[in-house]
Amino acid sequence: MRIKVLLVTVAAVALLAGCGGAAPAAAPAAAVPAALTFTGKTLDGTRFDASTLAGKPTILWFWAPWCATCASEAMSIADIQKEYAGRLNILGVAGMGGNKEMHEFVSDLEVGAVPHLDDQAGAIWRKFGITEQSTYVILDRTGRVVVSGYLDDLQLTSKVKALVA
Repeated sequence: MRIKVLLVTVAAVALLAGCGGAAPAAAPAAAVPAALTFTGKTLDGTRFDASTLAGKPTILWFWAPWCATCASEAMSIADIQKEYAGRLNILGVAGMGGNKEMHEFVSDLEVGAVPHLDDQAGAIWRKFGITEQSTYVILDRTGRVVVSGYLDDLQLTSKVKALVA
């Protein structure tokens, strides 16, 4: 009787293991860099996990809805998003204003193709040491911060071209 139970058990294990062959190893999960270990809410209240940005160069654009400099940058952000879609992530991180004003900024300046987070509490701003708008934090594809600060449109475009090349 013991032999019969042992044979049935061995057969079941072999069947579950793919008839004697080893199961293929799962691909290792991509490591999420520390810079992308944060979550937030989009302007519409949907949960956003920054780990989804891992593996591609990423621009974090810290802006405020009343900021004239931020408004002047919106066209460049929209253009970069169009040109480099699929090769570069862009994430707007809005602060220092209300959600209604943030929505109006995105709509009026036509940057809705870029995801934006509502960071009124300033948690993401604090994570990156942001003390003023408009500030860019640019990460390379490994998640290393390569730029943190103000960039004019030409500087931003130059940095993006170097990262995506």
